[in-house]
Amino acid sequence: MVAITFPDGAQREFASGITGLDIAKGISPSLAKRTVAMALDGQLTDIAAPIGADARIEFVSRDDPRALELIRHDAAHVLAEAVQTLFPGTQVTIGPVIENGFYYDFFRAEPFTPEDFAAIEKKMREIVAADKPIVREEWTRDQAKAWFETHGEAFKVELVESIPADQKLSVYRQGDWLDLCRGPHMPSTGKIGNAFKLMKVAGAYWRGDSTKPMLQRIYATAFTKQEDLDAYLKQLEEAERRDHRRLGREMDLFHFQEEGPGTIFWHPKGWTLFQTLISFMRRRQQDAGYIEVNTPQVLDRALWETSGHWQTYRENMFITTTEDDRVFALKPMNCPGHVQIFKNGLKSYRDLPMKIAEFGIVHRYEPSGAIHGMMRVRAFTQDDAHIYCTEDQIMDEALKINDMVMSIYKDFGFDDIVVKLSTRPEKRV
Repeated sequence: MVAITFPDGAQREFASGITGLDIAKGISPSLAKRTVAMALDGQLTDIAAPIGADARIEFVSRDDPRALELIRHDAAHVLAEAVQTLFPGTQVTIGPVIENGFYYDFFRAEPFTPEDFAAIEKKMREIVAADKPIVREEWTRDQAKAWFETHGEAFKVELVESIPADQKLSVYRQGDWLDLCRGPHMPSTGKIGNAFKLMKVAGAYWRGDSTKPMLQRIYATAFTKQEDLDAYLKQLEEAERRDHRRLGREMDLFHFQEEGPGTIFWHPKGWTLFQTLISFMRRRQQDAGYIEVNTPQVLDRALWETSGHWQTYRENMFITTTEDDRVFALKPMNCPGHVQIFKNGLKSYRDLPMKIAEFGIVHRYEPSGAIHGMMRVRAFTQDDAHIYCTEDQIMDEALKINDMVMSIYKDFGFDDIVVKLSTRPEKRV
């Protein structure tokens, strides 16, 4: 027996293995009909999942805010089924829920275009209207590999192989179509509704690795109600009107073009504005005791090997080889150059703290699919500084940096600041 505690605090015992759906039916048919999932001890779970231990239960209706993620997750599966139905031979990979929607990555020789969206959406609505039951099945690793290999799903085979041996492997079936998935999902495709829309298609490398195949990512969104979808689309329209790329052109400040991907072409008015910002920052840094320097754009490979960038950051660097076979790199960071300035000549502890600052132009190779206006670029001016100090000075200098940064934000009208701590990744200099 399992003890089930309800939201009102009442507790009842049921046979172990009873499903949430059976419990809901026992309370009232209407409750069972409107429930799309359950939360066991706060964890969203399939309503048809067996309950094998004592738990606190909540029945989640489609209007519950927690159900929106399920709607989008189910819609991703429906998108995948629609694409494979319309474009036989397309392989599916992954399709997660993201902020404001979801996406699904596909492998297909021919490119998708926005002109395909109408047909895909029509097929999705047909699948929703069919109200196909969504059923979870547990498969063995060998069973899953064999099925996906037989159906030409090489990416799914790779996913199966990457799942730890101690984890259960589940697939979700909707009619004759199925997908490898952890879940949870709603009981049927009809619960999704029709408040969804395909947004755009973009390229994405399999598992984010540029050495692996290029996939096609279809972005979409879905909401509980059509009114919510309409409001979101309206919001996007307003954001488009305020897009900095459009404003840059309209105000004759800057522009972007394909011959310089990820770089900015500054116009006279924009460059004047940019230099005004630099002048402001220069004054603030001088007042804080920083000395300004300038270091080379291009440095020999040996220096980047010494710094560790070559071993850990090589794929993000622009490399060039000269006619005498020397290998150089455009600097992605100012750090090694500042070190060279500090180590040039003798320094005394009386010189510390030594604060070196630079408005250094740096270049980093960002994948073409990640470039976005000024927000994600391949070349930018980094207002960068390095402080050389004794251990006893670290705390005081860290506090001074924090105070200066917060003060500068305030000068620009930013008062509600969120600070995130980045710890050291495994792959690091």
